[in-house]
Amino acid sequence: MSEPEQQIVEQLEIAARIIANASYVIALVGAGMSKESGIPTFRGGDGLWDKQGEPPMDGYQRFLEDPVRWKAEREAQAARGSDFGRAIEEAKPNPGHLALAEMERLGYLQHIITQNIDNLHQEAGSTAITEIHGNRTKQRCIGCGRRWNRGESLGELVIDSDDLPHCPDCEGIVKNDTVMFGEPIPQDALASCFEEARQADAILLLGTSATVTPAADFPVIVYRNGGRLIEVNPQETPLTEISDAVVRAPSGEALPSLVDRVGELVSKP
Repeated sequence: MSEPEQQIVEQLEIAARIIANASYVIALVGAGMSKESGIPTFRGGDGLWDKQGEPPMDGYQRFLEDPVRWKAEREAQAARGSDFGRAIEEAKPNPGHLALAEMERLGYLQHIITQNIDNLHQEAGSTAITEIHGNRTKQRCIGCGRRWNRGESLGELVIDSDDLPHCPDCEGIVKNDTVMFGEPIPQDALASCFEEARQADAILLLGTSATVTPAADFPVIVYRNGGRLIEVNPQETPLTEISDAVVRAPSGEALPSLVDRVGELVSKP
């Protein structure tokens, strides 16, 4: 066994013991886990923005100024298609997603906070999930925050002359659930994240660069409350120094072994 492989085994053992002894474990998931399912990242050297440049950061403001034009532009873009769009439509949960769902089923994991919009956690079987940036399969009222599944009837919704749907509860505009550039994170999602971080005595950091707030703030809350941090990432991050276990491997490779080892520890008399 090579030295890097030995280090992974040793760090997985530390991580498994942390989880086995914890009472409330959460996970913070970033784009690295989706990348393992074939979805391109936006940042990180080979990300879409590194190759194509960053998109305008005022997308939500432009949407509010002219929702009809925004809708037309979005439909035209969808019709043209894109590598990212095709990748996210074709993506399937990878072993990391499946391992998290198994951890939840066995009671080792209490909640997932994800920065991803791809719905792969749900497809894998996880249920306790907060999505910071929304979900591509849902739509949301920007007024009251009510959500529907994509394609689901909105009930007695209000339609204006430009065929824009409005919420049947508050008549706010209904848009896709994914959070746009310049759009505030929905308050219910943000409140859930902070509450989960305050409860946790251990947090898994999975494929996240830990550089974008508010996501990067949640592990710090856990740390300041005396909780333990477990980083699973091929790359170093700003949270590496305060992590109790650092597994230098992709989530899809590390998490199945971690689940098995936690099970062995928990089952011991």
